[in-house]
Amino acid sequence: MKCNVGKTDKMIRAIAGIAIIIVGVIYSSWFGLIGVVLLGTALIRFCPAYLPFSIDTSKNDDSSSCGSGGCGCGR
Repeated sequence: MKCNVGKTDKMIRAIAGIAIIIVGVIYSSWFGLIGVVLLGTALIRFCPAYLPFSIDTSKNDDSSSCGSGGCGCGR
């Protein structure tokens, strides 16, 4: 997998994911699972939905930011 989620995208996904999980728990809704997906893609820095559209928000990040994200891109 190649990292395709940049720093800003990662932060937005993490914050939105946590917020959606909290709302899902408060309202006892399955809606919280969407938050789990967002949080997961933020943690591994890879979003499969970006592949068909060739979106890569990590291309403007510095080289030291991606390697520890768990995506194995080795940048």
